[in-house]
Amino acid sequence: MTTQETTVPVPYLDLRAQMRGIRTEIDAAIARTLDNCSFCLGPEVAQFEQDFARFCGAAHCIGVNSGTSALHLAMVLLNVGRGDEVITTPMTFVATSWAISYVGARPVYVDIDDATFTLDPKRVRAAITPRTKAVLPVHLYGHPADLHPLLAICQEHGLPLVEDAAQAHGAKYHDRVVGTFGALSCFSFYPGKNLGAYGEGGALLTHDATMAARARALREHGSSRRYYHDEVGFNYRMEGIQGAVLGIKLKHLEKWTSQRRRVAHRYHELLADTPLQLPREADYAQSAYHLYVVRHRRRDELKQHLEANRVGCALHYPLPLHLQKCYASLGYKAGDFPYAEKAARECLSLPIYPEMTEALIERVAEVIKDFFKRG
Repeated sequence: MTTQETTVPVPYLDLRAQMRGIRTEIDAAIARTLDNCSFCLGPEVAQFEQDFARFCGAAHCIGVNSGTSALHLAMVLLNVGRGDEVITTPMTFVATSWAISYVGARPVYVDIDDATFTLDPKRVRAAITPRTKAVLPVHLYGHPADLHPLLAICQEHGLPLVEDAAQAHGAKYHDRVVGTFGALSCFSFYPGKNLGAYGEGGALLTHDATMAARARALREHGSSRRYYHDEVGFNYRMEGIQGAVLGIKLKHLEKWTSQRRRVAHRYHELLADTPLQLPREADYAQSAYHLYVVRHRRRDELKQHLEANRVGCALHYPLPLHLQKCYASLGYKAGDFPYAEKAARECLSLPIYPEMTEALIERVAEVIKDFFKRG
């Protein structure tokens, strides 16, 4: 690397770099939407729904205004309500649990697998009670949860499985794209996601035509015919411009996923001789590497060192959900989920995005190695 390359800042995420490569396509798609005045739903959203359903192998895709809304609709569609329980993970973004709380149900947490950060199937069966209404695993950081044993448990107990795939666009489980294993699957298109909108966005996937029709009505005030409302609904419509942007970006997703995996594998090589615990792909998984998360007991010191050297990094997630103030009423305490708590203390997300150059990857690795050389 040149002297200039070794001193240049390394951003944690560089959305501008992505936009530069597709700007002409994006401008044309947005202009088309503006010309059509299709601002809420409309033809661009409908086309994206078809394309994303095809990409994932689903029969139906329902575009909504956020991943949180998609998760909420999933709970409504499964008739989860007050007094019910939904088994999920404490190591994820809070929106997973919000969806359960929105319908008056109780999140029941189960600890994670220490290697993959995803819901541990071996612990799920013991958490099932007569009140359990669904199981909600998260494909965390782009790594699929271990779905086959979870589906077997769900089948044994007559429970639906809902995939939270908000971070896993294009990730594969046994060579099959995630999003069609559960009764419903939920995606987020928040701008920083592997497939991100230019604002908020989300989608619900299902093979069930009846649930798809109900979801389409629920996202539009509970109405399948204008001004006629069969049940209480929501204003969860996807904006037309977001559908247009996502339609363009979807065409590049496979290439971008391949580039993310390139960056991850290069990190594997460069950081193999450091004390860090690096991400591990399970035999069944092909991660989309939404995040590249390393672990170390001196995480906070390493974070300070990276930032002092102008290398971006982030914490996902520093406090597990069972210890959050908003869920104190659930009665969990420190020590209840030791693997999730340990991960929260040790995890650090390094920069990863498709446009990362070899020089930037090497710069991150050099700064990390410098930290450990200093003791």
